[in-house]
Amino acid sequence: MEQFPRLQSKRLILDQIKPSDISDIVTHAGNIKIAENTRSMPNPYHEEDAISWMHMANTGFKEKNNYMFAIRFSDTLEFIGGMGLTIDKENNRAELGYWLAEDFWNIGLTTEAVKAILKFGFEELKLNKIIAVYLTSNESSGKVMIKNGMVKEAEFKDHDVKRGYSIEDDVYVSLIQYRMTKSEYESL
Repeated sequence: MEQFPRLQSKRLILDQIKPSDISDIVTHAGNIKIAENTRSMPNPYHEEDAISWMHMANTGFKEKNNYMFAIRFSDTLEFIGGMGLTIDKENNRAELGYWLAEDFWNIGLTTEAVKAILKFGFEELKLNKIIAVYLTSNESSGKVMIKNGMVKEAEFKDHDVKRGYSIEDDVYVSLIQYRMTKSEYESL
């Protein structure tokens, strides 16, 4: 795969993150609710964070170990979130991660984008398994996984440290992990 993939669904396009997206990334990712619902999104979110994320996406694609996509409306190409697969080549699996701008929550867009990336992971990358985790405080993310046919696999109590502004602000968060194997994908 020489060119960055472009995935399409009914309402969305998932494609390469571009320098022209930086101001939208900063605006949307800077929402405290995004940071609260993700494992590692910093808050406040600065232009340097967006540039670093874009650089990480480009490097990941070149090395074929991280496919990070911009989520856009297919009609306007407006940037509204991010989604990616972090590849574990040795075990032929990936971890799915995503976030969507708050203005677009609860209308099925994340479910639609996850469906497109699962197809890409299993059909294009030929992965055997894709996992995804969510913070127990973000049940909506779990619903997205269920709607896409993913299966609950594990619960991790106080698994990650969510960094605050000082060591006193750090908190442990619990995660729930879902999975889909190639055979489960094929049976859908």
